[in-house]
Amino acid sequence: MFGGSFFGGGGFPGGFPGAEMGGMGRPKSDSTRYYKILGVDKNASDAELKKAHRKLALKLHPDKGGDEEKFKEINEAYDVLRDPEKRKIYDEYGEDAVKEGAGGGGGAGGMQDIFDMFTGGGGRRGQPRERRGENVVHRLKVSLEEVYNGGTRKLSLARNIKCDSCQGRGTKSGRQYTCETCHGSGVQVMMRPLGPGMMQQIQQPCSRCNQTGYATPPHDTCADCQGKGLMPEKKVFEVHIEQGHKYGAKVVLRGEAGMSELGVLPGDVIFVLEPKPHKTFKRVGNDLILDKEISLQEALCGFSFNVTHLDQRVLQVSQPAGEVVKPNSWKCIMDEGMPVHGRPYEKGNLYVHFNVKFPTTLTRQQVAAIQQVLPSAPRDSSENGTMDVDSENVTMRPVEDIEEELRARRQHAKTSGGSEAYDSSDDEDGRGGQRVQCAQQ
Repeated sequence: MFGGSFFGGGGFPGGFPGAEMGGMGRPKSDSTRYYKILGVDKNASDAELKKAHRKLALKLHPDKGGDEEKFKEINEAYDVLRDPEKRKIYDEYGEDAVKEGAGGGGGAGGMQDIFDMFTGGGGRRGQPRERRGENVVHRLKVSLEEVYNGGTRKLSLARNIKCDSCQGRGTKSGRQYTCETCHGSGVQVMMRPLGPGMMQQIQQPCSRCNQTGYATPPHDTCADCQGKGLMPEKKVFEVHIEQGHKYGAKVVLRGEAGMSELGVLPGDVIFVLEPKPHKTFKRVGNDLILDKEISLQEALCGFSFNVTHLDQRVLQVSQPAGEVVKPNSWKCIMDEGMPVHGRPYEKGNLYVHFNVKFPTTLTRQQVAAIQQVLPSAPRDSSENGTMDVDSENVTMRPVEDIEEELRARRQHAKTSGGSEAYDSSDDEDGRGGQRVQCAQQ
């Protein structure tokens, strides 16, 4: 869109776009000097312009003793007059219009808009911008097996395609009718009054043809597409999931989104990969994590179990007797993780996280047997309770979550007015349970 104001009439309709404040029209500058510099008539042909320039260039070239400034002038004049677009603007509006439109800071709504009027508007001169439809984004849930092994998913999506009956023209006869409102340009030029003697010129999409430049009369409208030139279609797309594809990766099908309107290039269909939860493994980058619960006996005496991998191979994971597995410990199985995207022969690691399940109670016989096998470490006599000192029995209750326990204690202290017992000075950085965590590690 561009707009401009003028005072009175004459010249370019609506005045120069982006004219000076106050609505005053911009005066037309000299449009004869370039012809005089080359010594040709204003109606000179391209061949006459080229011949005149060559003759003067040989005469005025600085290397042959000619005037450097005049040599620059004939080149400047010839560069403008040999270009049909520049010459047309020069003849209509003069030298200043050409210089400003060629890069002299006209900006949006300035002289550059005049060039756009002659050349199709916007972008590179002589090349109108291609209009593209919107992309269609679809979130695709994929399993860990699909990303590990690679594969193809088939999905059916609805889209609009060119009508077969009328080949996208929207007419029975196959003829395309230029829109009478915008004369095929796809835009309407509107005049808006700003004040006495002041008007503004505005471009906006054509209300009749929706910027296509074509409008079909009722008697020649295609019955199948109702003159739209487009028909709905369901297409089955094949989405190729590559080995090691990252979650959030995009699979793009160029130009498959269908047509939103005539004259508009179709957009892309974009599939964004999202993970499905897996019952056995968790993915972290190119690595896999397996949480495994083992009994106390297995942790102390060894174990062996099978794991079905994502490609249906069965891995046997063993720990020999005599090697103790500590609670919350980790083991690494090299090169059994995810394939690296683009290099599927390379793989990450598989990490096994062990959670040792302790028994809740033991019988007297079990306690005696364990004491025989695992004698307790010697302790100071005062700790073992063998010294002849006064003591009293205490009871313990189980604490499932120490962090939650301490949070509840802090809240209770606040409500009961004893919050100073849990001040930040007694708790590292005011974070309850931090010291307890360190002690547990």
